[in-house]
Amino acid sequence: MDKLIIILHFLGLFRAAGKKLRVKRHFFYLAIMKMTRNLALLTGLLMLLPVLSFSQKNSGDRKPFKLAVAQMKVVGGDRQANLKHAGEMITEAADQGAQFILLPEAMDLGWTDPSALTDAEPVPKGKTARFLSEMAKKYQVYICSGLIEKEGEMVYNSAVIIDPRGEVILLHRKINELGIGHPYYALGDRLNVCHTEFGTIGLMICADANTDDFVLTRALAYMGADVILSPSSWAVKADYDNEKKTYGGLWRNAYKPVAKDFRVWIASSSNVGWMTGGPWKGWKGIGCSMVIGPDGQEVLNAPYGEDADTILYVDIKPEPRPGQGTTWHKYWQTVQ
Repeated sequence: MDKLIIILHFLGLFRAAGKKLRVKRHFFYLAIMKMTRNLALLTGLLMLLPVLSFSQKNSGDRKPFKLAVAQMKVVGGDRQANLKHAGEMITEAADQGAQFILLPEAMDLGWTDPSALTDAEPVPKGKTARFLSEMAKKYQVYICSGLIEKEGEMVYNSAVIIDPRGEVILLHRKINELGIGHPYYALGDRLNVCHTEFGTIGLMICADANTDDFVLTRALAYMGADVILSPSSWAVKADYDNEKKTYGGLWRNAYKPVAKDFRVWIASSSNVGWMTGGPWKGWKGIGCSMVIGPDGQEVLNAPYGEDADTILYVDIKPEPRPGQGTTWHKYWQTVQ
């Protein structure tokens, strides 16, 4: 109906112009007939617009980009120190040409730190969100970070994606929260993606990746994600021996099948440093941030350790999606 209205609108404008210019009647009708012969072509083009739009958004708009994985030391309950250090890492990453910067889960207060119950702030008006927005705008970069959010009486373990204008374009609240996190955080109730010049970006947090059959990660891929970002907080007991059992197998097993099935990039940035409060007090954040490519192979494996504060870089090249909706099943049949 909208297309017909557009066509009739143009015909009306043409008729009005004809009267205004006092065009002879037979010339006017000849013009109308000529235009009518092109209506089929015009209508066909209008019908193709959604297809052309999808094709452009899902292939032509996928620009390669440089991702900075900021494996950051997080101090429990000390927002000021954490924002200062996050600012230093963002500045360094931007200076190195990163266009997207990924920070850890609960970057501002630390995961399950008791300060969540007293110091959580709203998005986008709280200190953390405003600081990240200012940094994104200053350096003209995208920033993805975990933060502790308060809305009304509820506190959430959340993450945001902020664009170079300083706008929050995606807010996610962790869904698959560990049991020890329930006294601190309410659970999220939705998933979403956002569209950028670098492709469609999905957002989850840490254990969201570890559901049965990886349903949340797979849902983001079904929703069109070319890249899935996951702020995380990976920690171990103080006496954990990484020589005997190299950390990270749990996450490789969660990320690799989905990345390969859907030809999607998955990137996770974890914090480092000792946990000073909450149920894991005395544990240590140990990094091991990772990036998995669309072939299901590791592209980045960051260092292990409570002092492994660092920034690593990956050149991300989103792939054309070989399926959507039910056509994924046809694609999987061809690659088995």
